[in-house]
Amino acid sequence: QVQLQESGGGLVQPGGSLRLSCTASGSTEYMNTMSWYRQAPGKEREFVAGFSGGNNRKYADSVEGRFTISRDRARTTVYLQMGSLKPEDTAVYYCKVGTVYGRDYWGKGTLVTVSP
Repeated sequence: QVQLQESGGGLVQPGGSLRLSCTASGSTEYMNTMSWYRQAPGKEREFVAGFSGGNNRKYADSVEGRFTISRDRARTTVYLQMGSLKPEDTAVYYCKVGTVYGRDYWGKGTLVTVSP
């Protein structure tokens, strides 16, 4: 079992920045991927950014160049630095980890609201 705790969400003005954190606990030795997803009101959950296959990073086209994913040396905390935020970035942001035995774990989410 892996438990995830996100933090860092909040209200920010357009053009502003926020940093989200997600800390994993439990059987972290079996984790092999760490990612961020988001779900806007009335929309499906979508991929935002993630690590896979070691230090390979991937980003959704909509956030490329504005968001940066990183993690700590222990690879148990993943961050999402978000810049040049737009109202359309408003969503609940979820952390997801994958494991070598094929099970995914999700955090409960943290709300990001971009509004004047």
